[in-house]
Amino acid sequence: MSAIRVARAFTGRDLIVKFAGCYHGHADHLLVAAGSGLATFGRPSSAGVPEAFTACTRVLPLDDDATVRELFASEGVRIAALIIEPLPANHGLLPQRREFLETLRQLTRQHGALLIFDEVISGFRLAPGGAAERFGIAPDLATFGKVIGGGMPVGAFGGARGIMARLAPDGDTYQAGTLSGNPVAMAAGLATLDVLARESGWERLEARGAELERALGPVLAQSRFPVHLVRVGSLFWLSLHESGAPRTAAPLTERETVRFAALFHALLDRGVYLPPSGYEACFLSLAHSSADLTRFAQALREALAAVE
Repeated sequence: MSAIRVARAFTGRDLIVKFAGCYHGHADHLLVAAGSGLATFGRPSSAGVPEAFTACTRVLPLDDDATVRELFASEGVRIAALIIEPLPANHGLLPQRREFLETLRQLTRQHGALLIFDEVISGFRLAPGGAAERFGIAPDLATFGKVIGGGMPVGAFGGARGIMARLAPDGDTYQAGTLSGNPVAMAAGLATLDVLARESGWERLEARGAELERALGPVLAQSRFPVHLVRVGSLFWLSLHESGAPRTAAPLTERETVRFAALFHALLDRGVYLPPSGYEACFLSLAHSSADLTRFAQALREALAAVE
């Protein structure tokens, strides 16, 4: 919300572009196609949100270069910012083509709009510089979430000095919060980042993710129905889509939804707690041992055999 506000102040424009399936918080103007569903044109996806609040929001499908180009060709002079999860993780895990993200970078620069990477999930989890570092693409603004503070209630956003200078008290754009600068959360954040840097945290997380992928490969190959492991670093998702692992916000069919529910409960019975929604991604941490991954693989083997 704050990143978008300063983007509007900096550009003097109103329109915001987001993508179907990407979630950017529960501010009224962002609750448009924030979960599953088709791309819409400024229609709120929550009760209590007037359409007037979302009239300045444009929603596009992921992984569609042509549609983005068409929108910028028609409304580029009115677009303040384009916001995207560079690694969408709120509608399953949907790794994007680097070429697609590069197109977004090129178009925003060409039309004088800002590119915002929502790294609330990916930032400080995939690398010190998040998905931006992994893809080698520099956004104008980036947002970060609780992972920066080891799980404490803290968030952050940052960008170029010239853009951030618009924030109060130096600039004319208001931003505040009850927990802003909370000393306990700030101390936890500094300690978390210090441990990650000192103990090669990101390299160890990548190794842990690769170990999980090796363990689950033979298990998923024996499944009687399609199950695909999608992994980027320590983030992973079990996709039950018949068509494979999607890059866009594809809804699960009724059959796939029923299967996931059965798989969830079969794993829970075996002591493994996945997120209860088939659209939610999973997170490895340095607290997970090799023994934990072996246990998960065995539980998944048994659970898949028990699900029709």
